[in-house]
Amino acid sequence: MDFKNSLETPNLAMGTWKLGENLEKEQEEINAIRYGIDAGIKMIDTAEMYGEGKAEELVGKAIEKYKREDLFLVSKVYPHNASKEKIFNSIENSLKRLKTSYLDLYLLHWRGNVPLQETVECMEKLVRDKTIKRWGVSNFDLLDMKELFLVPQGKNCAVNQVMYNLGSRGIEFDLKPWLDRNKIKIMAYSPLANGGERREKLVNNKVVRNIAKNHNVKELQILLAFLTNKNVIIVPGSGKIEHIRDNIDGYKINLSEKEMNLLDKEFPRPTNKVELDML
Repeated sequence: MDFKNSLETPNLAMGTWKLGENLEKEQEEINAIRYGIDAGIKMIDTAEMYGEGKAEELVGKAIEKYKREDLFLVSKVYPHNASKEKIFNSIENSLKRLKTSYLDLYLLHWRGNVPLQETVECMEKLVRDKTIKRWGVSNFDLLDMKELFLVPQGKNCAVNQVMYNLGSRGIEFDLKPWLDRNKIKIMAYSPLANGGERREKLVNNKVVRNIAKNHNVKELQILLAFLTNKNVIIVPGSGKIEHIRDNIDGYKINLSEKEMNLLDKEFPRPTNKVELDML
């Protein structure tokens, strides 16, 4: 992973959306995160929005037994909290819930009404104060990124976290090439298409099934494997140990050029601009 001001870590993270919202599942989810850390996944992605802080609280409980410097913690600020009046209180609350003194990466969750220049100034102050090590954005399309780059110090953006999976390849038309050229890392959320009809369409596809059968793995693992050579950080959910185990195994699968070509043909990248997919 080639972050600006980087810390080397594998391109696989644990996502925490919907975690911490059910007390009956709390210990199971804590155990899952700890399993992932012990297995080598050091990056944990969360946000103040997830369960209105409950996911951060869960992560805080899960990581308290580990050395902080061995982990890479990512959280996100609500757009309406990304102002000079609110962001410093917002991150203080996130840090308290996570039981840490700093974040490795802090993201603007999506574009809001606060001017980008104001948010960038706040992010840069947080870096100077060593409250965060680096900052980035989420759900920014190409025009958003270009506008960000016109803001003083906007080019210090290290990451753009966007939806990206085999069935959602819109970023490959223009956004991903631009981010790659500017050395901004992509974090791919919903790499398994976030369930529902989208996921069913992928896992029930004949080509995906045949490739999974050839590797003796699950179809969902092929969806992860598709992204492993795309130079992105993959952020699947992490609520169960079995899911994390599958994610790790899927991350390690090496698809052949022929298999990648088959997937490309079945789920082609767009040939024109499409609206950025978001949850």
